[in-house]
Amino acid sequence: MAAAMMSATLPQFSGLRTQTSLSPVNKSLAAVVPMRRGRGNGALGARMDFIGSPTNLIMVTATSLMLFAGRFGLAPSANRKATAGLKLEARDSGLQTGDPAGFTLADTLACGTVGHIIGVGVVLGLKNIGAL
Repeated sequence: MAAAMMSATLPQFSGLRTQTSLSPVNKSLAAVVPMRRGRGNGALGARMDFIGSPTNLIMVTATSLMLFAGRFGLAPSANRKATAGLKLEARDSGLQTGDPAGFTLADTLACGTVGHIIGVGVVLGLKNIGAL
């Protein structure tokens, strides 16, 4: 295994072409320090914390509150439209549902999406000010 690490070269980026070169110092360092691959902490890296992490709690709370608001008539839905004065009035959308309040699949998807948007805004805002 040590022989395989000794023969490995580290790629160096210079412009559009990669050139591999190892100085004597890098050769001895490559033999001692194993290379780490696939760490994933770049700009798009994901950190998977436990289920009770602050980010997870914020997302669950924001989505649940939005679904609650849509289901119990506090937010517009397919069967309750908002008027110019932001009052909700009932209308027949023609969508079939088994829910007594008339909460449809389209309402569930819409409220879940808005809840996620609110949750992401809260998480990014708290990360920006350093509170998370």
